[in-house]
Amino acid sequence: MKLKSLMLGAAAVATATTAQAADLPVAPEPVDYVRVCDAYGARFYYIPGTETCLRVGGRVRTQFIANNVLSNGNWSNRDSDGYGWRSQAWLYLDARTATEFGTLRAYASMSQRVQNAVEIMDLDKAYIQWGGLTAGYATSNFDIYTGQTFMGVVTRDWSDTTTNQIAYTAAFGNGLSATIALEDRSHRESGTYGGTRAPDLVAALGISQGWGSAQLSGALHQVYPSAAFNGINPGNGEDELGWAIGAGASINLPMINSGSNIFFQGFYADGALSYTGNAAGVTDFVISAASGNATTNSGYSLSAGAYIQASSTIGLALDGSYAHYDNAGTAGDATRWAIDGSVVWEPVSGFQMGADIGYSDTEWDNIADTDELLFGVRMQRTF
Repeated sequence: MKLKSLMLGAAAVATATTAQAADLPVAPEPVDYVRVCDAYGARFYYIPGTETCLRVGGRVRTQFIANNVLSNGNWSNRDSDGYGWRSQAWLYLDARTATEFGTLRAYASMSQRVQNAVEIMDLDKAYIQWGGLTAGYATSNFDIYTGQTFMGVVTRDWSDTTTNQIAYTAAFGNGLSATIALEDRSHRESGTYGGTRAPDLVAALGISQGWGSAQLSGALHQVYPSAAFNGINPGNGEDELGWAIGAGASINLPMINSGSNIFFQGFYADGALSYTGNAAGVTDFVISAASGNATTNSGYSLSAGAYIQASSTIGLALDGSYAHYDNAGTAGDATRWAIDGSVVWEPVSGFQMGADIGYSDTEWDNIADTDELLFGVRMQRTF
């Protein structure tokens, strides 16, 4: 009986041992976990299996704008949209790799929007940077400041253009830098131009320090009328060289609140009016019937703005511009001024709600004036 019990016990132990051995965990396959990359700031991580750091972000926005509500505006024209209702989403990708020649960066941002039942895909930016070299679709190096307000429901007169370009920026230390660039002329044409021949040459000198920042900008632009315009007197038709200069400064106001600042800037252009903003739509040139040559138009714009961080969650902004254009065309000279203001509430980091109002007045020598008054509200989440 004892032998039988002993054998049964041994069998039970053997069975249990076999079962436990079968249940032992198998060594897991190696996993290439995502690592945080802190070399370029927050929210970057290494792409698994590489030494490239990637940051992924985005933005979702919805807004409603009441278009020109004055008597000569959209609401008085039955076929014009009285409002614009837009929803839009962005995707941002920022990839960076350290090399012996400096950081190699690829940046892309794209969006899709629907407004009043019309859907549009849009490439916001797409460029490569390597050390001081930039090539691709990016903000013009001529641009300085592009406004403080949350929405900017009316256009103010200053340079604000994204363009194809190749540029080199040299940093000299203490926040001082200089840039030289070739930029696509197509984005800077006001009037009936012929085909592209020469890109614009743009140069900028900037400084950025604790007190704020400042920049000087210059551009050369080929004035190249189309065959139809230049054919008024084809035997004498000649092209012209347009140009533009600009200067601006932004000054921080820490005595009010962190993030508060003011800016001011001015631009002058001859035959390259896009560099002043030119919301009036004056052409860069007219063709003389007597000579067949292009006569360039000139103009200037002055602008300023302020942003006040009124509290930890509320921001107030106001900016405006004044522009004048000497126009040799039949419409005569043009003068335009615009002002825009907004209030924005950010109850949670990255989530904003705000309202905006703007007014502009455009006066011509020989045609009727144009007044605009617009209102808008926006909700936006950036992540």
